[in-house]
Amino acid sequence: MAIRIGHSPDPDDAFMFYALTNGQIDTQERTYEHVLVDIDTLNDAAQEGTFEVSAVSIHTFPKISETYALMNCGASMGEGYGPILVSNKEISLEEVKNCEIAIPGKSTSSYLALVMALGEVSVNEVPFDKILPGVIEGRFDAGLIIHEGQLTWKDQGAHLIIDLGVWWNEETGLPLPLGGNVVRRDLGEDACISISRDIEKSIEFSLNNPELALDFSRQWGRGIDEKTNEEFVRMYVNERTLDFGEDGREAVRLFLERGKEIGLVSSKFEPGELRFVGE
Repeated sequence: MAIRIGHSPDPDDAFMFYALTNGQIDTQERTYEHVLVDIDTLNDAAQEGTFEVSAVSIHTFPKISETYALMNCGASMGEGYGPILVSNKEISLEEVKNCEIAIPGKSTSSYLALVMALGEVSVNEVPFDKILPGVIEGRFDAGLIIHEGQLTWKDQGAHLIIDLGVWWNEETGLPLPLGGNVVRRDLGEDACISISRDIEKSIEFSLNNPELALDFSRQWGRGIDEKTNEEFVRMYVNERTLDFGEDGREAVRLFLERGKEIGLVSSKFEPGELRFVGE
């Protein structure tokens, strides 16, 4: 069985899928092809059912839930940290509500968290890696930063307005659900479970062999040094990535329920009925 996995060209995803990419685990008759594109593109592709397996934003899952099932492994969760809103000068939370904010896509969980925290705001959808440079250069009033920019923003001269992972944790006491892996339901329940186990084994291999996986992941670090690369990877690939955990699954359901309340998640979707492959 040939399986295409769509995921982001980022150090954390590279670390997670290292063993699958390099044939370090036995996947029996299943072969994996990795397709690397940004998360907003992955979210759009998932709505077309493009890949058998894909990383997606949790925010997008309700739109694809009839086609895909959410795996219990592969989570990206902010444990008291997460996407950050920055500007190139000191600005208050109230002031930024009247600014145009560069975001990495309305399909992303970072956008949903932003609207939960600030209410409806004016936004400009921009490729994620162009946001921080654009803020620093003054092309955007403020920007919502994901990926390794969460660690490098201060060194580049930006000013923090709000960390949405901190905000969510203070609101709920839970980690902020950002991304997950999904598998296409039409493959059949047995195949979905087997694929989920392959990915779980890949994550486990990397956690048990971090030197190998970290060395592999550095090629996607977009200029960050070795220490920053490792810090970023460990933020988003950890024991939580092996298993959402009961509180992690609760966080996903609550995040989507809150999204329904503000009209950014379909009223037809029932978060309480969400089940995770391999749970």
